[in-house]
Amino acid sequence: MKIAIVCSTGGHLFQLYILKDWWKKYERFWVTFRKEDALSMLKEEKKYWAYYPTTRNLWNLIRNTILAWRILRKEKPDIIVSTGAGVAVPFFWLGKLFGAKTIFIEVYDRIDSPTLTGKLVYPVTDRFLLQWESQKKFYPRGIVVGEML
Repeated sequence: MKIAIVCSTGGHLFQLYILKDWWKKYERFWVTFRKEDALSMLKEEKKYWAYYPTTRNLWNLIRNTILAWRILRKEKPDIIVSTGAGVAVPFFWLGKLFGAKTIFIEVYDRIDSPTLTGKLVYPVTDRFLLQWESQKKFYPRGIVVGEML
């Protein structure tokens, strides 16, 4: 099984990195931003650098969509997992076209409102994981797994 781990840097990257006991067992690659935390935490990992900023930046959405197309055609992951943010959107939508299963983990700090990325990927997500019961009102198909931090 091959996993694509797609996320922004900062807290998004940290929340996926702490799942190391799970992902280290599988062939994998990361898609994130070329920033200090990613350079440090992922120095031994296979990685691709995405374009940022992604928040409401149409040009980088287009660039990341092209990047997603190229990477997904080359790597053919079985699963795409993400905590967001915007860089996940093209990978999830195109990933479904390529037959990948998708897993989204809504971030820890969103208790009372959904994230924009969560709303955009929800329709194509096979497993939508929540860290808070209160998030179920935004994502009825979501599975509450509890805090991951």
